[in-house]
Amino acid sequence: MPLSISTAALTLTLGTLILAAPAHAGEDPADGHGASTDQKGGSDDDGIYAAASVQYSGAVTKSGGAGNVASSDVNWTPPSCWYAPYLGAKDFKKKMSGTIESYKNNPDITGSAGSAVGEMERHYEDDYGWTDTPGYKDYNVDKDGEGMFWAGVENPNEPDYLKRTSCSDLPFWVDNGEAPPPQYEEAITSEMLAALAYQHMELPRTKVTLAPEAITKVNLPTWAWLDKAVFDEVQATAAINVPGFNIQATTTAKPKSLTLSPGTADATTIPADGGCPIVDGRIGEPYAKGKAGETPPCGIVYRRSSGGETFPLKAALTWEISWTGTGQAGAVDMPDGTIEAVQNITVEEIQSVNR
Repeated sequence: MPLSISTAALTLTLGTLILAAPAHAGEDPADGHGASTDQKGGSDDDGIYAAASVQYSGAVTKSGGAGNVASSDVNWTPPSCWYAPYLGAKDFKKKMSGTIESYKNNPDITGSAGSAVGEMERHYEDDYGWTDTPGYKDYNVDKDGEGMFWAGVENPNEPDYLKRTSCSDLPFWVDNGEAPPPQYEEAITSEMLAALAYQHMELPRTKVTLAPEAITKVNLPTWAWLDKAVFDEVQATAAINVPGFNIQATTTAKPKSLTLSPGTADATTIPADGGCPIVDGRIGEPYAKGKAGETPPCGIVYRRSSGGETFPLKAALTWEISWTGTGQAGAVDMPDGTIEAVQNITVEEIQSVNR
């Protein structure tokens, strides 16, 4: 962490205080699209107000939660938090001085916690700094409009224990057009925005067409295919646009292959590994009259009856995912994504008639 603070209470108290702040003026998880730039406005003294939430567009979840695509790489995760532009100097002063005053007037904040609040006040008002962390004279109001204070923002869709391990430093100043100091490794980047777009991406549900549709027979090939409409690529964009800082990333998903899991060991998939690739722009082949004796390019042969119950046929559609964005000359690969769906299949014995 950039701050070298001798008092443990300072880290705890201020970390909790600052991480909560962007949630009110930055991230707005209520509608799933992030806050709009329309939510910016000048303060009473014409300072810049620009709490920088991530704005989402395209095929993204409307609920504010994570989308329905799961990464094929179990080690891949979106950022749990990041540093982003928060407020201009005058608005930051108004926000922080009010917060500090409320803490100072709280009778429950005493001892080391009270000292921590005093150190924060000195840091922003009296140019009091720590190692690698310069202080500020009167909240940098003489530079209002020339830059912004950046602050930590938590990803509401990630576990709490991940959010608490980083992004807990005090808000810091960044001049317009300049990169954040290198010690802030979690400063927002276009690559991080691409990961957030990935996390929010809503892909079409995997609905496999079957023939026979829901009731099939033992040892009878069941044909499986996907409607061509599924093969349209899907895009989601995440962006931050505030005075002096504008970045964006677009994540693109394209269907790649379908994997069938019959729901019982007494079945044979076609192909044998259960993976049906895209061939000539489609996965599988629709069944047509006269093909009863043929082997489908994608399908299942059940070897025993479901005994009056059903088998859960799982269909997992794999999507090839990449991103482009600010600072990138071409597309960058990301881990494949998968969408799974389960369809209940009844398998009956073929009835024979003895004469």
